Amino acid sequence: MLFDTHTHINDEAFDEDFHDVLTRAEEAGVGRMIVVGVDRSTIKRVFPIIDRHKYIYGAIGWNPEDAIDMTEDDFQMIKQELSHPGIVALGEIGLDYHWDKSPKKVQHDVFRRQIRLAKEAGLPLIIHNREATEDVVRILREEHAETVGGVMHCYSDNWEWAQQFIDLNFFISFGGPLTFKNAQLQRETAAQVPLDRLLIETDCPFLSPHPFRGKRNEPARVRLVAEKLAEIKGMPLDAIEKITTENALSCFHIQALPEND
Repeated sequence: MLFDTHTHINDEAFDEDFHDVLTRAEEAGVGRMIVVGVDRSTIKRVFPIIDRHKYIYGAIGWNPEDAIDMTEDDFQMIKQELSHPGIVALGEIGLDYHWDKSPKKVQHDVFRRQIRLAKEAGLPLIIHNREATEDVVRILREEHAETVGGVMHCYSDNWEWAQQFIDLNFFISFGGPLTFKNAQLQRETAAQVPLDRLLIETDCPFLSPHPFRGKRNEPARVRLVAEKLAEIKGMPLDAIEKITTENALSCFHIQALPEND
C-alpha cells in the first residue's frame, strides 16, 4: 500500500472528476493520503473530504507566501479545527522567499506562532521551505520543534541540510521532482536519507512526475515517485511501499490497520 503524504485534492482543479481521481488512486495501490489546507478557502474544503473518506486524513495551516493575509480570526479558526479527529498535522507552514508578497518578518512571526500551536496540540508539522533553508532550520531549533517533529515537504536541498532536519526529528519527503531529468541533487540526497526517515508525496495538482511533467498531478502518480525511490535505493518497489507507509503512520501518529481492512 502507498501513502501519499501531501495532496491538495481539495483544490478546484479536482472539482470535475474528484471521484474518478480517488478511483485511480485506489487502482494504483494508494491506500492512504493526506489532504492539506493552506488558507481560508482550502482549509474549509478539507473537512468534507476527511469526514466522508475513512483513509484520507487532514492537515491545516497557513502557507508562508500568504502570511501577510492571516488574521487573528484565521489563527483562532486553525487552533479550533486542530481538535478534529481527522486532522493529523499542522501545515503546510514555513518560509517562502521566492515570492515577495509577505515580508520576511511577517512570515517568521506566523511561522513561530503556528509551531507553538502545533506543540500545544501535540501535532507534527508539515514544513514548506523555498529558498529559506537557513532561517527554517534556525527557527525550528529556536522553537524546539523537535518535540513534535514532522515532515520536510517536497524536499529539494542537499544531504547536509537533510541531516540537520533529521536531527530535529523530521522526515524527508520526496515528490514528482525526484523523477525529473535535472533533479540530480534530489536523487543524491534521497540516496543518503536513511530508510526510516523517507516519505513520498505528490503535492497534487502540482509537480506531476515524469512523464506527466506540466500536467495536472494526482495521487495515483505517487507510485511513480515510489518507483524512482526504489531505483535509487536499489530495492524492490514493495519494500519501498511498506517502508514509506510505515514511516507515514509513525510520523502522523496514525494507528496501523489490518491489511484486510
